[in-house]
Amino acid sequence: MTLMLQINGASAAVPTIAGIRLEFVLFALTLLGVAIFHRRTMHVALAGLSAILLFKLSFDPSFHLFEHIVGSELEEGEWRVLLNLLGLLLGFAVLAKHFEESRLPEVLPRFLPDDWKGGLVLLVMVFVLSSFLDNIAAAIIGGTVAGVVFRGRLHIGYIAAVIAASNAGGSGSVVGDTTTTMMWIDGVAARDVAHGYVAAVPALLVCGIVAAFQQDRLQRITRDAPAGVEIEWRRIVVVALILTGTIATNILFDFPALGVWLGILAGAFFTRTPWREVPRSIRGTVFLLSLVMCASMMPVNELPSASWVTAMGLGFVSAVFDNIPLTKLALEQGGYDWGVLAYAVGFGGSMIWFGSSAGVAMSNLYPQAKNTAAYLRDGWHVALAYVVGFFIMLGVVGWHPHPARVGGQDPPGVELEQAP
Repeated sequence: MTLMLQINGASAAVPTIAGIRLEFVLFALTLLGVAIFHRRTMHVALAGLSAILLFKLSFDPSFHLFEHIVGSELEEGEWRVLLNLLGLLLGFAVLAKHFEESRLPEVLPRFLPDDWKGGLVLLVMVFVLSSFLDNIAAAIIGGTVAGVVFRGRLHIGYIAAVIAASNAGGSGSVVGDTTTTMMWIDGVAARDVAHGYVAAVPALLVCGIVAAFQQDRLQRITRDAPAGVEIEWRRIVVVALILTGTIATNILFDFPALGVWLGILAGAFFTRTPWREVPRSIRGTVFLLSLVMCASMMPVNELPSASWVTAMGLGFVSAVFDNIPLTKLALEQGGYDWGVLAYAVGFGGSMIWFGSSAGVAMSNLYPQAKNTAAYLRDGWHVALAYVVGFFIMLGVVGWHPHPARVGGQDPPGVELEQAP
């Protein structure tokens, strides 16, 4: 299956290689460098960003950096996405430490099965959390609990499954993932996204069962909680404030990072805030922001004709290319089944660790996940799960595209050809 993005016509002033604009080549080399030099991912991403930016400023007369960041009358700039990601990744690192130091994760072994099924139940918990929380928060909470119940020894395949569970849980909910929230704000009804769960649930089971056995062979789940553990309820209150603020500001302002930091600052009045987690997360945050910025400067202006094949291909593209601009393009183009697209661009980013913000957040907790070769080798079940889930949804629900929307609404009385 081949998916080709159509790009802006290259002027004579813009260099190409074999007809491919040079910024695409630079972006591909950046991703290759991230995969090879996994101990220097931030430096590789910054070098790639610098090279692409220098190229755009030197050879692309249509590119204006200020308008690209701040926006213009015709389109919104990238500042909102970048600022949101910055606030979420740094803020959720603080949340994770609050949650860990609350000692609640130490009590959870009392409620989890003490064999491979314990790992699977934990993944299901991440899935459920992500249906109403940001997937970064769900992944970090799941990763924090996993670090405690598995004594810090996590299989890379299980780390991949935590990332996949967080992305799967948000794929059918308009408040569970940035891309589905974008659809909702743009006028897509919540019910038109919900059937993404028809794919997400079996996908979770496929990768979850395999990963649970991988983890059980490496390190069996803790059988019993330590005696005399006292939960620090003040920290749990802070976690609740952060999560509540995230949901509220996501719905009200499309800016969940605002709620994260309001919750953190409110909690600072009655308990100690682990500010040291912020500088520890800087490297991973700078890495993701650099890749997102690189992707945003690629001159993609339209997708192939909307079809289930295109939607499936976008899932694979999302593993290496930021899914936010892809979702924007799909919304402008119309003609997609939004539930199918939501699952594709949401879960698809789980196939490589840097394909989603949840993956980058987890790699901040467990740096071994940044070894792309090991991630692909041990997390092979995520790609399998993506394909299985996609075709189950196609077989059960079918492909029901919505026509191009006018003014954020679907025009009435228009039907598109549907897959059998």
